[in-house]
Amino acid sequence: MLVLILSVVVLLVIGGCVCVFWAARGDAPRWARGLARATLLGSDLARSASRNSRSRQSGGDE
Repeated sequence: MLVLILSVVVLLVIGGCVCVFWAARGDAPRWARGLARATLLGSDLARSASRNSRSRQSGGDE
């Protein structure tokens, strides 16, 4: 069951990356541009959560 869930997550990530690439080329339909925007927003949120987690572990802002 865990392998199935991880496989779906990997496929969603790959699909999001394809939509980002397609949108960057400039010829993507509206739905692909929306999915690309959502993918980039998700990566920004994950990056900021990772930064916050590291700053808490190190004892504060540097």
